[in-house]
Amino acid sequence: MKRTLAGTAVLAVVLTISALAQTGSAAPGGAAATPAAPTTAATTATSGGVKVGIIDIQQAIVATNEGARDFEALQKKFEPRRSELQNLNTEVENLKKQLNTQGDKMNEEARATLVKSIETKQKSLQRSAEDAQNEFQAQQNEIAQRILQKMAPVIDKYAKSNGYGMLLDSSNPWPQGPLLWATASVDLTKTIVDAYNAQSGVAPPAAAKSAGTAATKPAGTTPAATKPAATTPAAKPATSGTKPQ
Repeated sequence: MKRTLAGTAVLAVVLTISALAQTGSAAPGGAAATPAAPTTAATTATSGGVKVGIIDIQQAIVATNEGARDFEALQKKFEPRRSELQNLNTEVENLKKQLNTQGDKMNEEARATLVKSIETKQKSLQRSAEDAQNEFQAQQNEIAQRILQKMAPVIDKYAKSNGYGMLLDSSNPWPQGPLLWATASVDLTKTIVDAYNAQSGVAPPAAAKSAGTAATKPAGTTPAATKPAATTPAAKPATSGTKPQ
């Protein structure tokens, strides 16, 4: 999933945490937010400054048992679409090879028909790939938003209980993100993931238990790995292509 995930999703969690911290309103799902701890120098400051922590929000989403389960299910859901696109891409490439190898030997009408067929199928592939990509990312974002809404009070509770004055999202490196540098000792990502898992009651996916592989950010997944190549009727089509976004 691209930065689309963090664009609206991270903003939502920041606003939610801010609202919880300021108003102490009820958390999503009806659970009451933890009351703020009494403000003291010991709980809010470290070496005379504000206690700061970082959380990789994107990593935290997919590293939860719930996120790992739901993103894996989403990948499986789109497998038929991926296969369909790959087959169509293979068909286009085969027609292009035929044009490249036999085009000079064809009569004008046969060559024009083949070029037209390539263009039509390529346009269909491009549209289908874009539709699949948009649907995939939209459903990724729905999963992320749902998890973030439930993760917000977990973050809020931990921050208050441990005297943090500021938490920063480390999903993207500077200058794309707000964090320039931080030591690993202030990274709370795993701590928040563990707290979320304990509260959600969702068991780790079976694949994660057996393989023991590290979670990856959803930004790295796409439903289709096809690259429809560009063709023009006036000349033999090139073999290079553009990846649908």
